Amino acid sequence: MKKIIRSYLPDTESLRRNRWLAPFADTLGHPRLWRLNRHSCAGGVAVGLFAGLIPGPLQILSAALLSVLLRVNLPLAMVVTFYSNPLTIVPLYAVAWAYGRLVMPLLGLQMPEGARFQAPVIPDDAGFTGWIEALTHWFFALGEPLLIGLPLLALTLAGLGYVAVLGTWRWHLIRNWRRRAERRRRPKC
Repeated sequence: MKKIIRSYLPDTESLRRNRWLAPFADTLGHPRLWRLNRHSCAGGVAVGLFAGLIPGPLQILSAALLSVLLRVNLPLAMVVTFYSNPLTIVPLYAVAWAYGRLVMPLLGLQMPEGARFQAPVIPDDAGFTGWIEALTHWFFALGEPLLIGLPLLALTLAGLGYVAVLGTWRWHLIRNWRRRAERRRRPKC
């Protein structure tokens, strides 16, 4: 599986030849950004899960910048951000809002009177700009619970993703070790 994935990953020389990426070739050419090991992949998933909850179209750019800073798998981090999409954003923000609402009393903050989560209302005839405007208004109307809950949910998902990848990787390694040991114990015919 690693060989197949590696065949699609660029090498440093191809980054240098690309006119858009050439100025960043030394930074993007760092080997840890492209490695397929458990820590780099777990870090890439964690960065992608964290950056996926950043509002707006800055998710992939944020994932790339965080990957470079933390030296984790860059392509994986960028792909994982797609868990947050137009179909999942409202449920994710509902969970973030509820998370923020749950944590606010612990921080000594009061919930505004009558505050409740509402799905965005987007008119049927709204074009792209009307859609963006409606989502922006909805985002700011959710207020403090979302402002507190969104980074907390992002950190929680990143931590859970990191642990899940490490655990899955370890389970896979142990399973393979046991299979090899079993093959060695079998009598040869």
